[in-house]
Amino acid sequence: MKAIGKQTGSVIAGVFAAILAMQAAPALADEDAELWQSIREDVFDEQIPIAEESDKLTLEAPYRAQDAAIVPISVTIPADIAPRVRKLTLLVEKNPAPVVAAFTFGEAAGLGERKLSTRVRVDMYSNIRAVIELDDGSLHMRTKYVKAAGGCSAPALKDMDAALANIGKLKIRSLRRAPQRSSSTAEAQVMVRHPNYSGMQMNQLTGLYIPAKYVERIEVRKGDKVVFDMEGGISLSEDPNIRFTYARGVDGPLSVIAKDTDGKTFTTTAPVKGSS
Repeated sequence: MKAIGKQTGSVIAGVFAAILAMQAAPALADEDAELWQSIREDVFDEQIPIAEESDKLTLEAPYRAQDAAIVPISVTIPADIAPRVRKLTLLVEKNPAPVVAAFTFGEAAGLGERKLSTRVRVDMYSNIRAVIELDDGSLHMRTKYVKAAGGCSAPALKDMDAALANIGKLKIRSLRRAPQRSSSTAEAQVMVRHPNYSGMQMNQLTGLYIPAKYVERIEVRKGDKVVFDMEGGISLSEDPNIRFTYARGVDGPLSVIAKDTDGKTFTTTAPVKGSS
């Protein structure tokens, strides 16, 4: 009888916990909705509706991230929509600074399928959102929920001396295209050596917080034509890494200008042929 009593007590406790969780769920959902509404009003024109789960883009992100400080995400925009896209904004809803980066596209972004991939910090379980603005001013969004925590305060992968010694080193790499991809665009990757300190990380030697220092702008050009101009923040991972498509047939090399919050400017050029 005592064993049955214990089992009954456990069942009752479990049911009670489930009821509490069900009661708490609407409150959490309301809080999340309020948070997103606040971010939406700060970042976008609140008079313009945002089409949710739009078919005009796709967003890929892991449901459970292996490392909250370098969470890979990828946005793809179909070829019939890409020429109309002015801007792409990436957000991690529950980060202290939700806007990861905003990419404004130029003429050299190309007319075919457009793809952009990068790595972000995720500070707690959160929605990651990708929002595109079209040439008619309309906004379209896709959302992924990602389970990760501590990405903004996680210790840097390299010690400070090593990180600062290599700061600003840039590399552009031309990538082989998948056979099914549109022939009107090519792919490349830009990598920036930079600790991208968030201001929330602690110096393991001194016990003091490391001041924020991060890449706030990256401009990529093909010849004299802009591929994209990025404005970034602390939610972009250490050593920013961006994979992107660009237009074939535009003459000139790929060039990159990166600037950080200390006012330092870093540049590099890669002699990639326009038809490659």
